[in-house]
Amino acid sequence: MASAGLRGTRTRGGALAMAAALLVGAGAASGCTAHVTNGGAPVRVSKMNVPTPTSPPSQADRPAARQDSPDTADPKPPAQQRTAAADPVVLAVGAQSAKVRELQARLRALDLFDRNPTGYYGPVTAASVSGFQRRQGMNPSGTVTSREWSALTARTHRPTRNELYPPTTLPLADPDPRCLTGRALCVSKKSRTLAWVVDGKVRSAMDVRFGSAYTPTREGEFSVDFKSRDHVSTIYDTPMPYALFFSGGQAIHYSSDFAARGYRGASHGCVNVRDKKKIRALFAQVRKGDKVVVYK
Repeated sequence: MASAGLRGTRTRGGALAMAAALLVGAGAASGCTAHVTNGGAPVRVSKMNVPTPTSPPSQADRPAARQDSPDTADPKPPAQQRTAAADPVVLAVGAQSAKVRELQARLRALDLFDRNPTGYYGPVTAASVSGFQRRQGMNPSGTVTSREWSALTARTHRPTRNELYPPTTLPLADPDPRCLTGRALCVSKKSRTLAWVVDGKVRSAMDVRFGSAYTPTREGEFSVDFKSRDHVSTIYDTPMPYALFFSGGQAIHYSSDFAARGYRGASHGCVNVRDKKKIRALFAQVRKGDKVVVYK
């Protein structure tokens, strides 16, 4: 009985030892703390006793990345955006610069811009750009992209300073044949310009305006009758500086109203000049008897 009891005790001890081992293993696996008695001494297992795994977690253990996460998005832009970035817009309506002036001069060289460069990109310039784009089989957007600018510069020469900064708002009209000999003040109603022509060469040019339908400026060939530097109209009591009279009371002279209001106003039959510096220089060069040709 004693031996049987002893064996039974050992058996129970062995079972206890096995149970303790299982508890230790379970504690290590879970990271918790287990308390087991082995021969009367407590065994403590904690997280500090658990060895750190040396192998990285498998791919299956890693959390799946969210499909809409910005960190996992394709960094390349769509093909359409990449194309647009490669051909950016360089000039558009509202721009005002020296490059716009060059654009206008190049379009004028192709007979697509019917006025002198101003440096401002407005509706007229946009329409001219669209005309160039249609001619080249491009999208007539009215704006200039980098590629379209290259196409334009390849088909035109670099504008000269006179082409970039012409003396008149509108291009000078073809001169009347009467202006091509001698000394002539060549006045075109069509282009609203005056050209001072000596022996067939234009010496200077300026913007002018004319009389209204009720007081029209006479057309024909005349000559300068007399000059009056500080003239004042005896009919309207208004200043007429640098007056060059050519037909009765009609004269070429500076007009402060033209300088201020532009073509919104009209003269009483005279040829108004709005650039005071230019008419002053012209007044000094013109002589009595020089031709004045007013034509459409």
